[in-house]
Amino acid sequence: MSVNPHIFRLTELHRRLDDAVRREARRRGGDPFRVLRLKKLKLAVKDRIASLMRRPVHAR
Repeated sequence: MSVNPHIFRLTELHRRLDDAVRREARRRGGDPFRVLRLKKLKLAVKDRIASLMRRPVHAR
């Protein structure tokens, strides 16, 4: 079974967003609105991954 390249890219984006949230939250004088935006993006990516995982796989 191979991983869908689109899902793989979204998973990598989700990981990078998670890292950015952690960095911004730890940063002195971090912007809470930036953290909120990053978290919303991260959730949107997670939702997209979940919807792609639910799709039926079509045989070629």
